[in-house]
Amino acid sequence: MPYRSSLDWLNFLLADLRGGLGPYVNVFLLTEVGWDQATIGTLLTASGLIGIAFHAPIGGLIDATRAKRGLIVGGAWALAALGGAIAIYPTLTIVFLADVGMALLGAVFAPTVAAITLGLSGSPGIATQLGRNAAFDRFGNLFIAAVAAVVGTQFGQRGVFYMLPLFAALTTTAVLSIPANAIDHQRARGLDETRLGTGQPSPWRRLFAERPFAVLAIGTTLFHFANAPMLALASQKLALEARGFESAVTSAAIIVAQLATIPMAFLVMRANLIGGKPLLILAFAALPLRGILFAMVDDPYWMIAFQILDGVGAGLFDVLLPLVLYGAVLGSGRYNMARGIIGTIQGIGGASSYVFAGSLVVWGGYAVAFAVLAGVGLAALLLMLTAMPETVPRDRVATPLGGT
Repeated sequence: MPYRSSLDWLNFLLADLRGGLGPYVNVFLLTEVGWDQATIGTLLTASGLIGIAFHAPIGGLIDATRAKRGLIVGGAWALAALGGAIAIYPTLTIVFLADVGMALLGAVFAPTVAAITLGLSGSPGIATQLGRNAAFDRFGNLFIAAVAAVVGTQFGQRGVFYMLPLFAALTTTAVLSIPANAIDHQRARGLDETRLGTGQPSPWRRLFAERPFAVLAIGTTLFHFANAPMLALASQKLALEARGFESAVTSAAIIVAQLATIPMAFLVMRANLIGGKPLLILAFAALPLRGILFAMVDDPYWMIAFQILDGVGAGLFDVLLPLVLYGAVLGSGRYNMARGIIGTIQGIGGASSYVFAGSLVVWGGYAVAFAVLAGVGLAALLLMLTAMPETVPRDRVATPLGGT
């Protein structure tokens, strides 16, 4: 595949950029600014719901625009600025506006990289390349977690946010090393060889008539409702048990999960042989098991070890989703919009659970919150087992969406 090394660096560096915020914001607000769990949960829910409302329009923009590299460059520098704003002015207004911006950028980076990947390679070998993208993304997460542990411990938690401009500059260099004319924008939006050159994507409303898309949307809503607050709650619990080492224990939890995700990315590279549904079942089964174990155990070392299940669950699902969705909507010309719609639906589930989980902690403690989230995860697993068909494309030219 052309420009493979550029894609590798792009995925690695974007992970560094995004990883410079993430759960570190929650821990920073809890331990240094002095906010309580319910306030943090309410803020994340409100900003998240505003941000995810734009996922589908952003997906439509990614489908339509030929400036995909520009989206990544602009988003990288915007994220760096938002991180700096939180570190310097951690007021309610600034943090809220920054969280909204981060939610919007969450709809830009991964879908745009996937679109560029499709535009460079097309259908052949897409499972292998998406798995490779994910592997380098995870290596980047491991790198930034280790660096953040050192920087946060030696220079304070604000130091983690001040690294972001460096990674924004490196990300810009990586994406601009891919020539603009190397990207086939028809393939990048999921128009396969049977429809290339027509410029006539299917109406986006037809996506909802497709069973794989509908079941996947419901399943991911439940999955993210259960999964989204788990790392935040675990990080808070760990931070309260390890005063003075908040960044270190948060990084340790992330590193364990990312180490487990790397072999999951290699599994996805062989999804055409294994099948997409068995991998989905594996991902969905790890979620309720993780919640139950977090509910039963208080020891920080065991909690960090149980983060392996985050790599098997959320890690595998995040790697697999672009491929499963690609097989479901191939030929529609609405791949990135479909991903945006899924992002909006699952984001509603994920964002709304923060205030729910935070309130459960205040009312009944961390064990109750984890147990309830595990029950929601079990419902998602049962749905995947009974209703989700296989969607990973075989090595053939797929039929356009809605065709026969």
